[in-house]
Amino acid sequence: MVLHRKKTEGADWLPLSAGERAVGIEVLVNGPLSRGELARRLGLSAGSLTRLTKPLIESGLLMEMAEEAGGAVRRHGRPSQPLDIVMDSHDFAGFKITEDMVYGVVTTLRGEVVERHSTPLTTPDPDEVANLLAAVAREFATRRPRLAGIGIGVGGRVKGRSVVSESVFLPWRDVPLAALVEERTGLPVVVDNDVAALVEAESWFGAGRGLARFAVLTIGAGVGYGLALDGKVVRLAEDGLDIARRWIVDPAGPLAADGSRGSAVALLTIPGICSQVRAALGRELDYEEILQRAAAGEQPAARVIDEAARGLGTLVAQIANFAMPEKILLAGEGLGLMDVAGPAVEEAVRANRHPHADPVDLETKISGFHDWARGAAVLAIQVLVLGVGGS
Repeated sequence: MVLHRKKTEGADWLPLSAGERAVGIEVLVNGPLSRGELARRLGLSAGSLTRLTKPLIESGLLMEMAEEAGGAVRRHGRPSQPLDIVMDSHDFAGFKITEDMVYGVVTTLRGEVVERHSTPLTTPDPDEVANLLAAVAREFATRRPRLAGIGIGVGGRVKGRSVVSESVFLPWRDVPLAALVEERTGLPVVVDNDVAALVEAESWFGAGRGLARFAVLTIGAGVGYGLALDGKVVRLAEDGLDIARRWIVDPAGPLAADGSRGSAVALLTIPGICSQVRAALGRELDYEEILQRAAAGEQPAARVIDEAARGLGTLVAQIANFAMPEKILLAGEGLGLMDVAGPAVEEAVRANRHPHADPVDLETKISGFHDWARGAAVLAIQVLVLGVGGS
């Protein structure tokens, strides 16, 4: 289902043509843009651009902005009216589901968060989870009556952007989550892997905007990785398989629960770090306390965090060496590690790069789960409004 162009008044929505989609994406991501600049970016004639923009304006997705005094002038001497997205035409809800919480947001068409919500998840039963998501969506709709669609991000594998075939943190197999939520809300729903959704959002509206090659590495409850080329996320059959358990960062490193040694999961995740400190001390410390003790130089916290930092730097260097991105974004709730041991990360990056290689453009974003929910909302915008990647 696509939400932007009607056949006749009251009729069903029709998909965009490839040309209309290109125009819509360019204005959404980079607008407002003059017609001349838009034609230049897309390699279109003035006539072709007019033909492609007319249905987008008539449908209410795009608008002609007011002419500005002293603004750009077209060939015939008339001021140019820049084109922009109609920001209040639709809102979108995004949800991130963890093993014990649901985080929700509402965003504008440009992914700007205007509402936030979080609520405990007391049962993993799919029907009850769908009931909870629908209840939050209805609450959002009371304040945002233009709510037009829902995106949901989950840790795991998703088929057809609708069925959760396997979840990392929930005991789910082949759960038709999109259908369950659509039945309860009457809104179109898109479901995808949470890391992929986050990479989509950062590629369009965040750190990766305008870059030809952009990578995201997340650390927190797990380790996630995504690569975008020219604003499009590279999709693989392995997406959602928790492959970080097979990324051996330090062969002499700590053991993970599955028996692997020195994997990214064992070294870098919050559970992995807490497990190492618990094994050394014989008692539990939470992640924030471990970071505080490491910053004060207390053992074994300092040793564990230093090893994690060097492992993170090694992994960043490997990504830079093989994917050659223009920028790597580090994100996730585990990035307090960078505040405590950032220099060790940087040292490990340099140690694992060619001495004459360009420095790695490394950006950090300590993100909460509402940022992941925003990623799901942006995914819904891409699929439901612009038909990117199908629905």
